[in-house]
Amino acid sequence: MVVDHKQYDLFGKTLLEILVLKPPFNVTFPVADNACFHYMLENEMHYKIDEKELGIPVKESVLLNCRTVGNTMSSTNETANNKVVIVHFHPGILKKIYDREMPTLLQKPKNEISNKTSERINNDFLIQKYIEGLLFYFKNPTLVNEDILILKLKEIIILLSQTNHAEAIQMILSQLFSPTIYSFKQIIEANLFTAVSIEELADYCNLSLSSFKREFAKIYNDTPASYIKTKRLEKSTDLLLLSNKGISDIAFECGFNDLSNFTKSFRDKYNTTPSKYRLNQIDK
Repeated sequence: MVVDHKQYDLFGKTLLEILVLKPPFNVTFPVADNACFHYMLENEMHYKIDEKELGIPVKESVLLNCRTVGNTMSSTNETANNKVVIVHFHPGILKKIYDREMPTLLQKPKNEISNKTSERINNDFLIQKYIEGLLFYFKNPTLVNEDILILKLKEIIILLSQTNHAEAIQMILSQLFSPTIYSFKQIIEANLFTAVSIEELADYCNLSLSSFKREFAKIYNDTPASYIKTKRLEKSTDLLLLSNKGISDIAFECGFNDLSNFTKSFRDKYNTTPSKYRLNQIDK
């Protein structure tokens, strides 16, 4: 139940909102061609996004791409109302205010093969101060004009680009300009040799970890960890024989986080070290 709602529009579209909701409630998001940033001012909010579930506590936030069906936010904690600040990212508005060149956060990332549509953003001091600034303008509506709204939109994009979540945020926001749905196998194959965890791969597929593992086993008849390690080691043997790259460079190129992990995995599979493997093959 909506207790209070205030908003500011820019170029005919909703840009900023404050929502106060009385629990219990379960709100389904309409499908839209924009992304939105939700910051929790009061009470914890529960989100269900595709097959993932997120609890967002006070002073934390979540970024959502609203193109998918069935996303919801809810709360059953009746001790207090939920209060959330929302910033909307419309592709048309972003193109208009960045008429020369889009900032990096809105450009295609190096790894663009992902269906990721959400990212939880932990407590961040600068974002807290940004929200305080927005609250000032909600309390003083006579000070708000088009230039201020454009400035606040650009400011949050700069702040998001400076968080530890910038890479994931870029994946989400860049989809506003070139929306593509990738298959499960496309996402796996594109990320085989990048240093991403199984949890991150599940996130790229918009699946919970358990659902991701079930889907992986169904398609590859193997566990994600086993299949990915095997593929990375197979690639490393090719590089050891066909290139002059150093062992460390090969390890990182094949997606291993460090040399010791690569060496141990290689020895477990081939019963020798990468260096000896290269020498033995050359001597044959």
